[in-house]
Amino acid sequence: MAQIVLFENIHPSAREVFAAAGYTDIATHASALPPAELREALRGAQVAGIRSRTHLDAELLGAAPDLRVVGCFCIGTNQVDLNNAMQRGIPVFNAPFSNTRSVAELVLGETILLLRRIPEKNARVHLGHWDKSAAGAFETRGKTLGIVGYGNIGSQISTLAESIGMRVIFHDVEAKLPLGNARAAGSLAELLGQADVVTLHVPGGKGTENLIDAAALKQMKRGAILINASRGTVVDIAALHAALTSGHLAGAALDVFPTEPKGVDEPLASPLIGLPNVLLTPHIGGSTQESQENIGREVAEKLVRFLQAGTTKSAVNFPELPYLERAGAARILHVHRNAPGALGALDNLLAEQGLNIVSQSLQTRGQIGYVVTDVDGEVSDSVMAALRGHPVTVRCDLL
Repeated sequence: MAQIVLFENIHPSAREVFAAAGYTDIATHASALPPAELREALRGAQVAGIRSRTHLDAELLGAAPDLRVVGCFCIGTNQVDLNNAMQRGIPVFNAPFSNTRSVAELVLGETILLLRRIPEKNARVHLGHWDKSAAGAFETRGKTLGIVGYGNIGSQISTLAESIGMRVIFHDVEAKLPLGNARAAGSLAELLGQADVVTLHVPGGKGTENLIDAAALKQMKRGAILINASRGTVVDIAALHAALTSGHLAGAALDVFPTEPKGVDEPLASPLIGLPNVLLTPHIGGSTQESQENIGREVAEKLVRFLQAGTTKSAVNFPELPYLERAGAARILHVHRNAPGALGALDNLLAEQGLNIVSQSLQTRGQIGYVVTDVDGEVSDSVMAALRGHPVTVRCDLL
């Protein structure tokens, strides 16, 4: 079985990174697999690379005891049971930066198209109408863009929007440093009441479910536009349909949906289909050649650093240890229960085996501790067996 298994047509740039680092035992799959086939594909694998459609739940993780690390070649990681992975000593990495420009450009393009009523004008020309009216069509210059979620993507959009003359306000649950002339709104309600265009860039989960519901939509300016390129559950679709058909909102663009088709030939089920002032795209915010190549490289490099040095910096579910030059003859990666005396027990066991510690770095997160230890001397199979058999040990690997 392959040491590294990549699913969902991950960009070849990932394989190039692995090959350059000396990892050539790689299996690839063009799509996500059903659970039974996925379980078989993961048998014996140490590294799994997935995108958004491959779900690694507790059962699948439990059926892959050799799995050491998971790479999500996308931004989202909710397709992985992160806590279960952590409890098994499996760090999970993602690509929080590589597709920000692609998403930002899509949002900006949709902003211009909807303000100019291009979707409606385009449809009417195709139907044989030559409607040159300027009614309801506006420039972006001077309009207010409200960004909900001022993270990597939101701040990138902020910069691009200002460059074409928009005024930018934003709302985030955390205090964020404004870029350019952007300013923080006092509340979500204040942002909704001022923005001509509202764009959403928040994570999924219960905290943001139906964040934009009927009440929030009523707070938006009449004639405003809503764009959602974050998570499908953030917007109440029925309420949005009502706001659009009543004329309260002038238009909308959605790239994500509460329930998305599972394949290319499955149609989207949504009440928004057929509305002339709505842009619907199939979750392609980050689907550009540039972003996929960058994502392939970014995540693969994180996986290689973990395999070669135990580096967990930027892992989304794991104690984070930065890259450390190896200082001894061998490096031990030890994941343990975060309990009093755990590190002492590890060090005593190494001392009993005659191994001198020359470098050690520890970090904890919740119930888990992770320590990278460089030692002089040979680490035998019996030493590793003793380490792995200790009651405090979750996982132990030797580099």
